[in-house]
Amino acid sequence: MENAELLACRDVSLGYEGQSVLSHLNFSIRAGDYLCIVGDNGSGKSTLLRGLLGLLSPLSGEILRAPELRQGAIGYLPQQTRAQRDFPATVYEVVLSGCLNQKGVRFFYSAAQKSAALMNMGKLGILELKDESYRDLSGGQQQRVLLARALCAAKRLLILDEPITGLDPAAAQDLYKTLAYLNQKEGMAVVMVTHDLKAALQSTRTVLHIGRDNYFLGTAAEFLVSPQGRRFQEESI
Repeated sequence: MENAELLACRDVSLGYEGQSVLSHLNFSIRAGDYLCIVGDNGSGKSTLLRGLLGLLSPLSGEILRAPELRQGAIGYLPQQTRAQRDFPATVYEVVLSGCLNQKGVRFFYSAAQKSAALMNMGKLGILELKDESYRDLSGGQQQRVLLARALCAAKRLLILDEPITGLDPAAAQDLYKTLAYLNQKEGMAVVMVTHDLKAALQSTRTVLHIGRDNYFLGTAAEFLVSPQGRRFQEESI
């Protein structure tokens, strides 16, 4: 299972109302992968995430999912809106809601699901915050809560959309360290859309750059010597 394929795009085109935003995508995500998706605003990164999450069907081609991911067992950390930051619930309630897809017809959460929520809070160092109001936490603490929630849903794969938006540099670095731990020590595959590529390159193994009319897919080292990577480095100076 170590190198098992979790998701695969086979000549996939994605878009809306018959108009392609992305065309002829071919790549796969395997157990333990760490993939960063980068590109200019409007290049289609969010559209790709919607496709990977099963929220958008391909216009052509197919997205294959391992059996364990077909029941929604993907941990997803979306970009936070202001309304979500002010959500009136305790930390424990927010984290436990990550088990919703597993409840089935049961009205209450099971003891195993409650235990998983507490375990994931402990793993992310927020167990002492479990009775605190989510809206009163710092940005970094909120992201840890949402990550713990995503872990309650995830079996082998985490998908994150601009996870450090609004975080100060220390909180952002803390989040990257946590993701690296989950990836390297727990074997969780990570797929992350980010603008903060310089920091992300310290952990990621693979980069998918989405351009207006081309793609780059390769290792972080290969990306840095590619035309897209050289342009990124020039813009970062």
